[in-house]
Amino acid sequence: MTDLASAILAINEKAVFTINNEDVKEITWYKDTSPIAEADILAKQKELQTAYDNNAYQRSRAEAYPSIADQLDDIYHNGVDAWKATIKAVKDKYPKE
Repeated sequence: MTDLASAILAINEKAVFTINNEDVKEITWYKDTSPIAEADILAKQKELQTAYDNNAYQRSRAEAYPSIADQLDDIYHNGVDAWKATIKAVKDKYPKE
């Protein structure tokens, strides 16, 4: 879940604040930071969470790909076509949605 602080900072990267209990109603603003409306914070939080969820395949692929060193070794020993097959298997397992 994307936290409230990430949403606030996505709206105003210079905001100074504290949040109690991850509750949008318990935000204290500091250093002349203009308060951001609760609805705007929650909408931004939902937007960030949707973007995060939509990119799950990227995170899964990154974990499943062999290291760069292993990929280069695969190319050296087995050729580019074998390397492409290895990469394609990961892409097929975690398709772009």
